[in-house]
Amino acid sequence: MNLTKLLKNRYFKFGLVSAIFILWVIWLENYWFLLGLIIIFDGYITKKVNWTFWKKRGEKPNKVIEWVDALIFAVIAASLIRLFVIEAYTIPTSSMEKTLMVGDYLFVSKVNYGPKMPNTPLSFPFTHNTMPLTNNVKSYLEWVKWPYNRLDGLGEVERNDIVVFNFPAGDTAIWEAQDRNYYSIIRQHAYEMKNRDIKNGNRVKSFSEYYSQSRNFIHQQYSITTRPVDKRTNYVKRCVAIHGDTIRIDRGQVYINDKKQPHFEDMEYDYYVKTDGSKINPVLMRRMGINEGDARYIPSNSTYRMPLTKENVEKIRNFSNVVNVKRYVSSNTGAMKYAIFPHDPDFGWTLDNFGPLYIPEEGKTIELTIENLPLYERVIRTYEGNSLQVKDSTIYINGEAKDHYTFDMNYFFLMGDNRHNSADSRYWGFVPENHVVGEAVFIWLSLDREGRFFNKVRWERLFNVIN
Repeated sequence: MNLTKLLKNRYFKFGLVSAIFILWVIWLENYWFLLGLIIIFDGYITKKVNWTFWKKRGEKPNKVIEWVDALIFAVIAASLIRLFVIEAYTIPTSSMEKTLMVGDYLFVSKVNYGPKMPNTPLSFPFTHNTMPLTNNVKSYLEWVKWPYNRLDGLGEVERNDIVVFNFPAGDTAIWEAQDRNYYSIIRQHAYEMKNRDIKNGNRVKSFSEYYSQSRNFIHQQYSITTRPVDKRTNYVKRCVAIHGDTIRIDRGQVYINDKKQPHFEDMEYDYYVKTDGSKINPVLMRRMGINEGDARYIPSNSTYRMPLTKENVEKIRNFSNVVNVKRYVSSNTGAMKYAIFPHDPDFGWTLDNFGPLYIPEEGKTIELTIENLPLYERVIRTYEGNSLQVKDSTIYINGEAKDHYTFDMNYFFLMGDNRHNSADSRYWGFVPENHVVGEAVFIWLSLDREGRFFNKVRWERLFNVIN
């Protein structure tokens, strides 16, 4: 039998497809899918059932049927690739600049860490959490809910990987403000309520009381929705610390287990750039990759506040009209006292001075006290599904008094490379392993929102590997 006849042989086709299917089932570790071999056997050997019911056997399909055939195949193939292999994402914010830029289109590998099976399998194809052309219509049904399950991958999340993940604080959202963090909105409103009471000479209550009042107000004024893990907004950040690490930030320098984190070439911090009274030429800023919207000018003292890489700091210092360049240092004042994790002013942490903070590791036990409870409260209650109460300075977990806690999952700490312009773990804490989607691997397209015609495409970024 020559090769052509072999490839056309139905038993050969059945054996090849069955072998691939069995390997896929082994990867899934769900052997109920082996029942699919019956369908494959019938499709290639017995042909008793017409599985492609939209067309008749033995008849040449017309153009409409051919288009239906192609469309069904394309949807199934693309859905499988998107679920198990690779998925496209776009960068909407500047939190990772200059490593990733607004308008970058990425491919994210699902196999690097292992594909995560959907929690809500009943969903409209190629959508995330809302239907196309709508703002408040869910694209999924929660009639069927699957527990967290991740298939074997090529490796695990490592320090400095650029990771796409489901936003941990995205379990609740406001339909009218989906681009904002629900919890930060409540905290901001609670802070404003407290300030009003101080200004008006009213009794000042505890922040937890203001938070409760603020939450009730937000729920009365807006439409609130909850989302399963896999339907929460996708974020992309750099993993700076993995489970078992201890992170601290001292004047902007990140330390992992008391060792300095390397300074990435494209990492940015905000700087104050004072001029002699004249403005910096926008053309020069564009040449350095600084978007006009990112450079905030303060006319009263002829000063810009702008994100700069180490290289750009040296360049801008040599401008003839620049008098001084000084790095911005964040403070723990005003609403920021409640914005930075763990949202407790007693910690006094800021974007630039943070920690030390232990990153939870599966199976590890920590001593649990009233003092460190704010750090791990959301882990215990929300991510790991326990009931938690504090009575008379005693911590109760699932009704039992506890002074220790053993973690059920691994967690990560992720930050943006644009260090002063990134909503990251410094704001909302840990990223649980069941929120990890995949690793960003390369840029396949990059569009400059301020460019025109051919200049709109950043040609030098096309097909760049991400690191």
